[in-house]
Amino acid sequence: MKATYHKYILDFKRPSGTSRGVLTQKETWFIVLEKDGKKGIGECGVLRGLSMDDRPDYEIKLRWTCANIHLGEEQLWEALIEFPSIQFGVEMAFQSLASVTPFELFPSDFVAGEKSIQINGLVWMGEPSFMKEQIEEKLAQGFNCIKLKIGAIDFDKELELLAFIRANFSPEQVEIRVDANGAFSLNKALVKITQLAGYVLHSIEQPIAKNNTDRMSELCKTTPLPIALDEELIGVFSFEDKERLLQKIMPQYIILKPSFIGGFRGTKEWILLADKYQIGWWITSALESNIGLNAIAQWTYLQHNLMPQGLGTGALYTNNFDCPLQVSQGQLWYEKDRGWDFDFNQLETV
Repeated sequence: MKATYHKYILDFKRPSGTSRGVLTQKETWFIVLEKDGKKGIGECGVLRGLSMDDRPDYEIKLRWTCANIHLGEEQLWEALIEFPSIQFGVEMAFQSLASVTPFELFPSDFVAGEKSIQINGLVWMGEPSFMKEQIEEKLAQGFNCIKLKIGAIDFDKELELLAFIRANFSPEQVEIRVDANGAFSLNKALVKITQLAGYVLHSIEQPIAKNNTDRMSELCKTTPLPIALDEELIGVFSFEDKERLLQKIMPQYIILKPSFIGGFRGTKEWILLADKYQIGWWITSALESNIGLNAIAQWTYLQHNLMPQGLGTGALYTNNFDCPLQVSQGQLWYEKDRGWDFDFNQLETV
């Protein structure tokens, strides 16, 4: 078996704002496996400034992985424990190689085009007028669950945006999730959450920065609005540490990004623990290309979670790969007749 790795820069259609700044490009890496005339591909979706494996030796570890591909998926997963995005890329690449085609990894009614996955519509941070424009667009597109990134503009302006939605759509018509990306201060978080709860929201993601577990635990006990952990899960590697974290904080929800938490195997561990402690969960992509998003979506369908998932990021880039994933009326579909606009030869070997 031969393994190579390849760098690819994704360009955003328009600058996308988060509480950590504005994104114009997204770096990603692919691992390509070749054996007996077949090829498989996996995406290592590192996100600079957020991923636990955003380290100076990232490319060195990719090179090591390809040189040691003979160790196999299981042994490599263990060896790559501090590089969750590479764990995910390796898992995906082996699954891709073993599949009938490189992109139909997990056959199901979803891949057959017979069933869909409900997803949330993502609204990026920006000027209030831009956010209002996005909200109106998502509602017109038929989404009945939208997720707003908050914490970067004036909080009163963000409340006005929520008031705009609620003035036009009841909680039964549109479910609202908000994501603070850890932007609230420890002493003001509960006050802000209480204000947000007045708009009958579904949940708030990561209201305060990670690693403030005492305060996060207090918030989860007293919050009038369900709290979902996101960044808090990054860098928690062992099953035992995962269980200790959930036991201490006891959040209402956890949000699972395979690229950040050790691929499908790491995600499955979190799901097992969430189910054990009766914590809700859903799965979200982390700005991967359509190659990674495709694998996540196919695997997510098999988990039989009927909540809206966070898988609507495929249309963000100008140079993404055209694929069968299509969004219609707030649902993600796999339209097989569309095919893939992808050629292994277009990837430059590093």
